[in-house]
Amino acid sequence: MTPTERLYFADPFLHRFSGRVVAHGTWAGAPSVVLDRTVFYAEAGGQMADRGVLGGLAVRDVQVDDAGVVHHVLDVPAGEALPEVGAELTGEVDRARRRVHMALHTGQHMLSRALVDVAQAATVSSRLGETVCTIDVDLETLDERRVAEAEALVNSVIDDDVAIRAFFPTPDELAALPLRRAPKVTENIRVVQIGDFDVSPCGGTHCTRSAQVGLVRMIGVERNKGKGRILFSAGPRARGELWSEAGTLRTLGREFSCGPTDVKVAVDKLRRDLTEAREALGATRSRLADVVVAELAASLEQAPDRPVVAVLDGGAELLRSVAARLTSRPESVVLLAGRTSEGLAVLVTRGSGSTFACGAFLKRAAEATGGRGGGRPEHAEGRLPPGTDWPALVASLLG
Repeated sequence: MTPTERLYFADPFLHRFSGRVVAHGTWAGAPSVVLDRTVFYAEAGGQMADRGVLGGLAVRDVQVDDAGVVHHVLDVPAGEALPEVGAELTGEVDRARRRVHMALHTGQHMLSRALVDVAQAATVSSRLGETVCTIDVDLETLDERRVAEAEALVNSVIDDDVAIRAFFPTPDELAALPLRRAPKVTENIRVVQIGDFDVSPCGGTHCTRSAQVGLVRMIGVERNKGKGRILFSAGPRARGELWSEAGTLRTLGREFSCGPTDVKVAVDKLRRDLTEAREALGATRSRLADVVVAELAASLEQAPDRPVVAVLDGGAELLRSVAARLTSRPESVVLLAGRTSEGLAVLVTRGSGSTFACGAFLKRAAEATGGRGGGRPEHAEGRLPPGTDWPALVASLLG
């Protein structure tokens, strides 16, 4: 089958076209339409496929086979057939999606070039995802300061508004070009040249001037499978992310009664206050535990062979603090419950000389009340429904 003529090679801003159906095919088990020409970009080179409408039907995927034939996978209503072979169809690409991809792909080229110049980091793979774009380089680790320098270099080229040319050079022209990387194909090699900054083989859709990218923004640096990875954004997507983040900062500023740039100071103060409150709460909880233990220890002295059963006003932390003190006696068995807004926190534990099966007991308690919990033979924790009568439940289970 003759390769599909791809109109976006000549004009990435072309969004409407007409093409003739030359065949029906399949892609990944789904029926597809093959046209003599198309403006829909087929997924390749880390760039996602275009979306849009073809012949009044939604285009849900576009792929290209090894022969250069572009397959359009359409959302065809149940019971209806694909457009007939020979039919002339009008198509329109989702302009916003195409524009995002143009900026992202052009930005990726520029950032890959800058990473070589600034950090001596060559790109080994890239991916322009629906939400996150990545560049993997041939270094195990990346200095974020170097990546920030590369980001600044790219944005300076964007500000210079240099021309971007996408073309098919002759073999002699190709041999003279300073390509950043070698082509992945041997025929019909397409090259994207960004002023004097970068020259790279690529079949994707790109901007025609660097200012159309708008900005390139580094989101983060990490390691992935032994390679350094840069997460980045560009163009309309980057603007949207910045506006969203700025909106969040403004909202936080209103909550803290400060300006957006003072949010960090306010959060730092809140963190200090929270640390102090936690320390004070811990000290109070410790004093409360001492008081509770003093009361329960008296009953333990009077009946050392019987388990300690009690209901307290507090959560799991208070129960653990009290239980730790009471189980200092080897033969002790402690069954505690704590009232909380979410229900009854329960803890069952024993001293080192006891053989009481804590986990099994709490499992029975949970099954009897519709709660949850379990643990080891020596210690178990869980939560029972509000209103559970813990002393009565313990008495019924112990017989």
